[in-house]
Amino acid sequence: MSKTNNLVFLGLKIVSWLIFVGLCIESGGLIVNFVFSLYKPEMVDRLYQKLDLSEMYARSEWAFYCMYSLILSISVLKSVLFYVVIVLVTKIDLAKPFNSFVAKQISQISYFTLSIGLLSYIARQSSGNLKKQGFEIDILNQFWADSQAFILMAAVIYIIATIFSKGVEIQNENDLTV
Repeated sequence: MSKTNNLVFLGLKIVSWLIFVGLCIESGGLIVNFVFSLYKPEMVDRLYQKLDLSEMYARSEWAFYCMYSLILSISVLKSVLFYVVIVLVTKIDLAKPFNSFVAKQISQISYFTLSIGLLSYIARQSSGNLKKQGFEIDILNQFWADSQAFILMAAVIYIIATIFSKGVEIQNENDLTV
């Protein structure tokens, strides 16, 4: 492999780590925000993202817990997704990329991406229903604005995973016949 490809791949590793760390910080901040909103709501305006859903909590605890659980689930799934990406980019052998580990990791990435997309879509629909009931949910739209993009990306990644699986089969057959 050329030196340029090695540098590009190293850059991708660094970017993956940076995104992972950022997503972990966001997930941790949202979890801390959730705990403070339950036990010390007056502190929420000083916390990360200032996600104050105290009005929703006062009107309906069920809506509050439902929306927060969706927000936290999506955030944590994004962190886990990038953890799987990091494992893939650190353990892949670029000299022989068609192996069962890579195919499995790419499949996992597609499943996590689809889960994020579906949860985001469910959250967007649920928040739309809450908005019809008079809840103020505009601050929440940032957490699931890209649900269709994740679903489409999951489909593309699944196709790539299928191609990798077929490549592994062909490579194993070629190894046996040689």
